[in-house]
Amino acid sequence: MEFTRGGRLEVRITPADVGKRVSVRQLTSSGGAPAKFTDTVGVLTSWNEGVLLITRRTGEGVHIPESSLVAGKVVPAAPARRRGPAADFLELARVTARAWQPVESERLGEWELRASSGFTRRANSVLPLGDPGLPLDEALTRVRTWYEDRGLPAYVQAATGAAGTQEEFCAELEARDWRREVSAEVRIGALAPIGDLDAEVERVRLARSLDEAWLQRYQRIGVPGPHVLTVLGSGPSVWFASVPGVTGGPPAAIGRCVVDGRWAGFMAVEVDPAHRRRRLATSVMTALARRALEEGASAAWLQVESENDGARALYDGMGFATHHHYHHFRSA
Repeated sequence: MEFTRGGRLEVRITPADVGKRVSVRQLTSSGGAPAKFTDTVGVLTSWNEGVLLITRRTGEGVHIPESSLVAGKVVPAAPARRRGPAADFLELARVTARAWQPVESERLGEWELRASSGFTRRANSVLPLGDPGLPLDEALTRVRTWYEDRGLPAYVQAATGAAGTQEEFCAELEARDWRREVSAEVRIGALAPIGDLDAEVERVRLARSLDEAWLQRYQRIGVPGPHVLTVLGSGPSVWFASVPGVTGGPPAAIGRCVVDGRWAGFMAVEVDPAHRRRRLATSVMTALARRALEEGASAAWLQVESENDGARALYDGMGFATHHHYHHFRSA
């Protein structure tokens, strides 16, 4: 990482660069330890009272005292992906939202307020893709009231890590005591290689609707109500997959896929712990991918929590790569 001009370290950023991607170097020391250089790359989301806030791709905010800066510069946007389908943030945000639709929604300017009796944060949070038509503090007050009226906590879903994502907005939420609770990666990849995997797809049953057995394997709910069935059944073209387990028992593995134009989204891929390491998740995804290819899809997406190392390793092997991160912020 080169900061010098003519052999000298220089700070070439100012508060006017808020909103730009920057790279900075600071000199830090702790206790009696020798001082050391630390580099940070991300979006400069604020510069107030002598402290910079830089939001990394993962959504992590780094506070840096101005007095510790030894170098800094504006840097180009992160390089374009070298594999998989081309996609921008807004396209993916809308596609992923259509695959997991709420029971109830209301517009606040260009924001969408979503509620589904508390079933998942995605279906019970604001999707802020644009201008709410109000000053931010007033809009957030309206959001809190809307969710309070439904007996729900107020959540906002926002994204970081790609061109056009919402680093500054995330910083504004945190400055107003909205706290990030859960972060996940949105990953994309080519669909055909998933359909070409060597997997036991003959074991996988595909259906347009879910049944009681499928719900028994799904681990995100207790007793499913109508709101759960509404959310799971939503989307342009929905498919449910299952691998039979013990006779009379829940499936050994399940999955869900939503086909939407060129995109196929994979969700709810779960395997009975007693049947793991038998490539059942791969079989489920391969069968769903082949059906999506038949419907004309060519690109795949999925969401995985940042701490789910097992799932992330599986998706790495299938050719998925992280496009951006999304986060759910909860009102204090």
